[in-house]
Amino acid sequence: MRIAELYESKQGEGFLTGARSVFVRAAGCNLRCWFCDTPHTSWRPAGEDLSVDEILARVLQFEIPHVVLTGGEPMLFAELIPLSEQLHRAGRHITIETAGTLYLPVRCDLMSISPKLANSTPSREQAPQWAGRHERTRHAPAVIERLIAEFPYQLKFVIDHVEDCPAVETYLQQFPQVQRDRVMLMPQGTDPDQLAKKSRWLADYCREQGLRFCPRKQIEWFGMVRGT
Repeated sequence: MRIAELYESKQGEGFLTGARSVFVRAAGCNLRCWFCDTPHTSWRPAGEDLSVDEILARVLQFEIPHVVLTGGEPMLFAELIPLSEQLHRAGRHITIETAGTLYLPVRCDLMSISPKLANSTPSREQAPQWAGRHERTRHAPAVIERLIAEFPYQLKFVIDHVEDCPAVETYLQQFPQVQRDRVMLMPQGTDPDQLAKKSRWLADYCREQGLRFCPRKQIEWFGMVRGT
């Protein structure tokens, strides 16, 4: 399994914000969001090939109960099945961060799904080889149905402009079983000032619509740097 980085930090998004966690970041993704904040796992994937046993040994050295398997797209790797099983046996709480386009029979305590709306698709000028592919594969309703049926979940949508908000409602209409208090909207951006400006109106929108606002605390705490 190709790993871009493996480190200890604090969870900056979602239900477990603030929890000390070990992050295992896979290198490789089947999508190419124009706003991707980890290009070293997607646009320019880089990392080292590690066996499941090697990853497990490094994770367990930290003696931290929460583990986040992220990427990139960790569901690309079949090794996630035995890795999650062994982490479960070791008593770790497992969060998997996924775009919800791929399914694996994994062990997971929190399936953190970040569905990709049309606002994620790169332009044909930016990425002619990826624009069409991304748009065709960014939404997999059958996979979403299965993930939310089988695992405790949270849904996190990236919002760039106020015009993106109606697309979330259109998306949720496809999944009436989704609980609105498990739906989070988070501002797009990698700069604290930019995030603060978007957060003001987005937080108000979430309150009005009965959704959760999801700040990106890792950027507020550490800035946009790797290993956080």
